[in-house]
Formats: sequence, structure tokens, C-alpha cells
Amino acid sequence: MRGKEPVQESLYTVGNLRDFVAARMPADHPLHRIKAEADKVLASLDRDFDTLYSDRGRSSIPPERLLRACLWQALFSVRSERLLEDTLRFDLRCRWFVGLPLNEDAWDHSVFSKARDAFLLQTVAQLFFERHLEFLRAEGLVSSEHLSVDGTLLAAWASPKSLVRRDELDKDGKPPKPPEGGRNGWVDFKGKKRSNETHVSASDPDARLASKGNGTKLSHEMSVLAENRNNFAVGFTVMPPTGTSEREAARALVAEQRDRGYKPTTVGGDKKYSDGDSLTEYLANECVEPHFAVRDDRPNALARVFHNEPGYEISQRCRMRIEEIMSFVKTVCGLAKLKVRGVLRVFGAVAVAMGAYNLRRHAGF
Repeated sequence: MRGKEPVQESLYTVGNLRDFVAARMPADHPLHRIKAEADKVLASLDRDFDTLYSDRGRSSIPPERLLRACLWQALFSVRSERLLEDTLRFDLRCRWFVGLPLNEDAWDHSVFSKARDAFLLQTVAQLFFERHLEFLRAEGLVSSEHLSVDGTLLAAWASPKSLVRRDELDKDGKPPKPPEGGRNGWVDFKGKKRSNETHVSASDPDARLASKGNGTKLSHEMSVLAENRNNFAVGFTVMPPTGTSEREAARALVAEQRDRGYKPTTVGGDKKYSDGDSLTEYLANECVEPHFAVRDDRPNALARVFHNEPGYEISQRCRMRIEEIMSFVKTVCGLAKLKVRGVLRVFGAVAVAMGAYNLRRHAGF
């Protein structure tokens, strides 16, 4: 029999978000496990969050909700915070995940910018990432012995037209005023040599000109340290790209693991980490085997000494899985083209993306 479309909807509907969302989702839906794990980690950070806020003044938006909203944005490729505001307002699943009741309106998108400017969002995201790693280690899911490292470029939110000469900066390091009509007018760079030594971006001074075979562009460099057992990210850093920055980042990431009391025994990497021999020497002195590939034109590279070790081939196979992390961060989380400026804000965006990746990996999808 044909159903009739009601002319007037019910005046009252009784229920909560669990009735509308959680109870209606399939029991094996990965969001159940992702939310449960995120809630458990955030609950353990309650005292840490207390130290970030003053005892006086009006109440802020709970940091737990802010971080869950950022995790949702990373997991579901929400391309902007204005769109995230609309998603919070109209998507019941998003409300349930974030913990925003039906009787509350979504907060303004500028809240994220203000939290980022106060370095609150970066701190909360990093605390979440580190505490979740502790939980993963407690479950025996993370290896402390066998690691892989890699780096990639993230395109800065700055145009090549924003480049100005360093000798044109004033005594406070500020660029000159843009020409009439702004810096977005037609600019002819033909025949003009630009480099990081002579030019700096007026939009994002922390960005640097860099290339990995697909054209030179203003970029930030993200380096990631992953463990080989289940390919969880265990460390990351963001710095301006230079000729040696990837090796410097790898050294800092391994040193951080040792400072935390872990004792890595092998670190796998591609050919760029065997250049210069300095990183290889450092790792060998720290009793860590550097399992780095070597370019054919470097027959005497120090890293070749370790190619006959029994674990070298395993490390080289496992380190290729780190590309899963890179592709998730750049494609799903949308960081291939950044939407924030400054190395600290980029670090916060990467911290959220790494937390989202580990949650997704933990849920098994």
C-alpha cells in the first residue's frame, strides 16, 4: 500500500544523539571505536587541560570538543573551518562525535583561529598524539626497536608573488608595503634569480623555496618517524626545507625517542638519508643500525657497511609503508596545500593529522 507523506510533522520528537546516531549506525562501524578511543585519551588528559586555562573569566569552549572537531575535519576531508562550522550545525553524526548537544548551536569558525593564535590548539593536539601513543604501547601495538623515517614537502599558503628581497626588509624584519593594486598583480620573474638567501615570502616568512622534482614552490617540510610493526606514527617534526633538513629532522626524531627511554636498534630510510655520512655516523655511535638505501654514484657511502646486515632487506620493505602516512596527511587531511601560515601553526595542523591517522589505524580501516 502506498505510504502517505505527512502534511504536518510532529510537534515534539523525544530523543538524544545516541538515539539518533549511535544506535542507528552498524555495530561494526569504525566510528564507534574511533570515538571510544578518542574519548578515553581525552579523559586521561583532563588534568593537563586544566593547567592550560585560567581559573577566572568566562568559560571557553571545551578543548575536548575543539580537538574532536579538528579530528573530524581531518578524518572526513572537510576543506575549511567555515565548512566545518556548517557540518557541526547540520550533521548529526558530527555532533555526536564532537559531543555537541542538539540544543546547542555550533560555535563560530573564528574560534579555531583564536585557539591556534594562542597556541592552544597545537598544545592540545600534541598532548593527544603523545598520550594516544602511550595507550598503543600499553596494548603492545607499537615497536620501539625498528623504525622508519621519511620527509615530504607541504605547499605553503603563500604565492611566489609574495617573495621580496631580504635587503628590502625594515629593521623589524617586516616587508615593504605592497605596490599599488596589491602583490597579486602581474609579475614577470623571467631573468630574475630568486633564492632563499636573497628572498623571503612576505606572506609566510617561515616558508622556503624547495623542490622534489615537481617544480620549485614555497614549502614547509614534514618529517615522520614510524614504527615497523603496525606502521603507527611515533614522531614528527616540521621545519623549513634546506639541503640537510631531512637528515637533521631524522637525527632529532631518533634522539627524542632515546630521550624518552626507548632504544631503537634499526632505522630505515631512502637514499637521501645516506648522503653526507653524518647521520649514519651519529646513528652508529648510538648503537642504531642505519638501514639506508644508497645512490649508485656513491660506492663508498658509509651506509653500505650495513647492507649485509640480516635486517636490512626487512627494513627496506617496511619503510615503504611510511608512504601511507604521507598520503593520508596530504590527501585525506588536505595538507598537501596548507591553509595556515607559520611553522608553529603548520606543526599544529600536522599534529591533528597524525592523531587522526593513528586513531584510524587503530580502528583498522
